[in-house]
Amino acid sequence: MNLGKIAVIQGDITQQKVDAIANAANTSLLGGGGVDGAIHRAAGPELLVECRQLKGCATGQAKITKGYNLPAKWVIHTVGPIWQGGNYQEDELLASCYRSCLAIAKQYEIRSIAFPAISTGVYGFPIERAARIAVSEVKKFLEGNASVEQVIFVCFGESAYNSYRAAINEILQAE
Repeated sequence: MNLGKIAVIQGDITQQKVDAIANAANTSLLGGGGVDGAIHRAAGPELLVECRQLKGCATGQAKITKGYNLPAKWVIHTVGPIWQGGNYQEDELLASCYRSCLAIAKQYEIRSIAFPAISTGVYGFPIERAARIAVSEVKKFLEGNASVEQVIFVCFGESAYNSYRAAINEILQAE
């Protein structure tokens, strides 16, 4: 595994110069708070128009739209699980978010993708646990697919950044 393919930064996902950014969306795909709201504001009103045509998205799944006014050409919207204590398939649903986004990235020949810390904001998923799931799923995908050349985890705050750094060190350095 080439560690250079996976990076973690602290910053604003709407400013990333990558082929695609992932959006931690709600099931309606019509915008919301946090990352979702920021992406909709930065992309412009055309994003909402296209999202309306998608008729929502199930938890753990993903759908793609254009990026409009974003530096990224594409937005891959995924719906993470709401944390309910860990006994309601939250881990599997979160893992499915990453698998679904990466499958779309492969299908659309996307070479670089940035992910936010899906489900860790208002959905309450514990950040350390979410980071380990995210890094594990990306690692598994990259081991079997050369199409995606770079995955960046974009963390809004320092605690998320530190959690993702720790997960990368734990999972990728363990080889």
